[in-house]
Amino acid sequence: MRPGGQPNLQKLMKQAQQMQQQLAEAQAALAETEVTGTAGGGLVTITASGTGEFRRVAIDPKAVDPDDVETLEDLVLAAITNTNEEIRKLTEQKMGPLSSGLGGMGLPF
Repeated sequence: MRPGGQPNLQKLMKQAQQMQQQLAEAQAALAETEVTGTAGGGLVTITASGTGEFRRVAIDPKAVDPDDVETLEDLVLAAITNTNEEIRKLTEQKMGPLSSGLGGMGLPF
């Protein structure tokens, strides 16, 4: 702060611009990173980008039982849930420092 208790607006703007650039870089890294979620000991595997774009679903033929479609549905849902958890962890890892920095500047995030 400057004498008189007023923040240096130019310094704050520069910090905000730097944080914006870091945020854009982190978002780009998330988009390029792939995460994988599995269920049933690998019977169902789902791959998504770090931004949540689902890219692949792989189902082991052993998981396909025409008389028990419900189990396969449950495995797919569990794999999606696991993938979303991995995306959340990755997002916290990449964006956590940035969001705390924005909050520390008194800016909404």
